[in-house]
Amino acid sequence: MTLRELINSVDSEQYSDSALYQKLRETKPEYGSNRRIQVKLVNGKVAITNVHVGSLGDILTYQIDVAPDLQVTKMQLLDEILKEMSTNTFSDEDQAEFWDDFDNLQKAKIVR
Repeated sequence: MTLRELINSVDSEQYSDSALYQKLRETKPEYGSNRRIQVKLVNGKVAITNVHVGSLGDILTYQIDVAPDLQVTKMQLLDEILKEMSTNTFSDEDQAEFWDDFDNLQKAKIVR
């Protein structure tokens, strides 16, 4: 399952307060990638890796690999992924503005 498929499979009303979830729902998946989001248990805690965002459209195409010994619901899985992608230091308004600016190509700087 890709991140896009996971997002589409949960009840969107449960995430109405999440600016990141809303932005990911609105974003069109792009090129596709062979990258995979890894989900496993480390020292008793769920660990999510490979969610560093190059573009929101790309990360939506990443396959999600959940360790076979980890039993989580789709909502728990999405909660952990969104938590890993975001930071607790942003207010909801700041987070919404950040994700809006993130995909705004007119504001993006090209680094060569």
